[in-house]
Amino acid sequence: MTMTDPISDFLTRVRNAVQAGKDRCDVPASKLKLELSKILQEEGFIRTFKVLEEGPQGTLRIYLRYSSDGEPVIHGLQRISRPGLRVYRGTSKLPQVRSGIGVAVVSTSKGLMSDARARELRLGGEIMCRVW
Repeated sequence: MTMTDPISDFLTRVRNAVQAGKDRCDVPASKLKLELSKILQEEGFIRTFKVLEEGPQGTLRIYLRYSSDGEPVIHGLQRISRPGLRVYRGTSKLPQVRSGIGVAVVSTSKGLMSDARARELRLGGEIMCRVW
């Protein structure tokens, strides 16, 4: 089966696991998903992740994060740029998610990074998704 948008699949699997109250979720591994997971971990939305060498491409296991009272840290995941409608923004037009509480993931010429990091480096790019 051919997948046209693996990032949407990644976000949907994580969103479904959070809504079901799961401790972890597994997604097919790729370099882009690995970088996206690194950003989610750096920003404190997931506990950790690891790559399992299963099958032809491997599996990315993501350990989700919850507060002490069981409330999920991730409240929302939204895909912005998609295959049918790419969304690009310059440095001055990068979105600020929930007044800085959330993070927008930006694909720049220097790689995938958070919106705050892109502003710091004065880089624009494709707005991949936002997380809050």
